[in-house]
Amino acid sequence: MGNSLYGGRSARIDWVQIERVKHQKEATPMRFFVKVRLDVEAANDLARQGKLGSTIQSIVEDLKPEAAYFVADEGQRTAYLVIDMKDPSELPAVAEPWFLAFSADIEAQPAMVAEDLAKAGPDIERAVKKYG
Repeated sequence: MGNSLYGGRSARIDWVQIERVKHQKEATPMRFFVKVRLDVEAANDLARQGKLGSTIQSIVEDLKPEAAYFVADEGQRTAYLVIDMKDPSELPAVAEPWFLAFSADIEAQPAMVAEDLAKAGPDIERAVKKYG
């Protein structure tokens, strides 16, 4: 799965988009869709200690996501977060708490809302004319 970071835990990142943010003169927040899949045994251990909910709540409070959803995905507890980042250096602050508390797998990718997609219209049209 993706790039191996932080002691063998996996994280899949769209580095091209992150580099674009890094090289902007004035970094504006970029919305990222982050998928956090918790290791079953690590999460079960915290559940048995009565700390599962409070640990998740603490991490989410620190990250202050725009949105947070929790589901079962492929048999594992999974969080879907929408987070704004101004700089790629913010990624460890997002990932490390999940890695350390849950041995989690993380995927992060840039995401757009409808307004962002509308602003991209001219670029899409240029691509269609050139490559379509």
